[in-house]
Amino acid sequence: MAPALSLFTCLVLTVCIVASVDAAISCGTVTSNLAPCAGYLMKGGAVPPPCCAGVSKLNSMAKTTPDRQQACKCLKAAAKGINPSLASSLPGKCSVSIPYPISMNTNCDTVK
Repeated sequence: MAPALSLFTCLVLTVCIVASVDAAISCGTVTSNLAPCAGYLMKGGAVPPPCCAGVSKLNSMAKTTPDRQQACKCLKAAAKGINPSLASSLPGKCSVSIPYPISMNTNCDTVK
């Protein structure tokens, strides 16, 4: 029984390590960081400071290509019901440079 338990433990650890190599950013992380932006993205107006803090934090979390691709996909999935031009201008309004345009037309698989 002990060898089987050891093998199972090693298998679980291997799966966890392999999974962590892929994108570390979840859509929940993207959503929670950008939640303070919801009002601005729907109605415009002044960008709240917590929104820019979330944009900046999310940008700093997306260090790898898989992270940036996942963040892009999450942004596209969450973009329904928001003003596209407000969304595309948000990084600039927060003085954050991202390596791809915020647009429903962005091909997230090509984001580097």
